[in-house]
Amino acid sequence: MRNLEKRYIFKRQTLFALVDKVKLWASRSGMLHGVKSVVKTQDMLTITTHCGLVFTCRNSKNSRSARWLRNRFCKEPCPKCKIPSWKLEKYSATVFTNSKKHIV
Repeated sequence: MRNLEKRYIFKRQTLFALVDKVKLWASRSGMLHGVKSVVKTQDMLTITTHCGLVFTCRNSKNSRSARWLRNRFCKEPCPKCKIPSWKLEKYSATVFTNSKKHIV
């Protein structure tokens, strides 16, 4: 594993901003899916994954998926999405912080 530089992301942001930056989705089964596209309409998101799943969810800061992405509860990548190893390494090196002073 390469020594990646830490990447700081503000912790208290909406699900749209988080998924749009990280490009990963935490499913209820405990898998990480690669996100192909995210479309925001009012307070709802339409998410399309690389394995073909299309679903809608609320754009919330406290949603299950937002918490699971910030706390890294999902470790296993989806075999159909074929998430590259560099993306998983970058995600594991990401630091979610409460303060905005680290964010560039």
